[in-house]
Amino acid sequence: MASFEAAAEEVKQLKTTPSDDELLELYALFKQGTVGDVNTARPGMLDFKGKYKWDAWEKKKGTTQDAAKEAYIAKVAELVAKYGKN
Repeated sequence: MASFEAAAEEVKQLKTTPSDDELLELYALFKQGTVGDVNTARPGMLDFKGKYKWDAWEKKKGTTQDAAKEAYIAKVAELVAKYGKN
């Protein structure tokens, strides 16, 4: 899916860093789109960042890879419209 790869590159060109929630959403959709359902154990107690990322990905469980890729492309387009690109 060429537009998925294009969106993955486009998101790196945003003028402003998205909020933490937006970044978690992007991460979860990207992982679901490329890997599928969570396939690792939840990180340990002291890995707060890892746990947030894992939890965001876990919430996408059951979403097909194609649906996750489409949602990722839409989210990137939304962020480009909101923040602009360099």
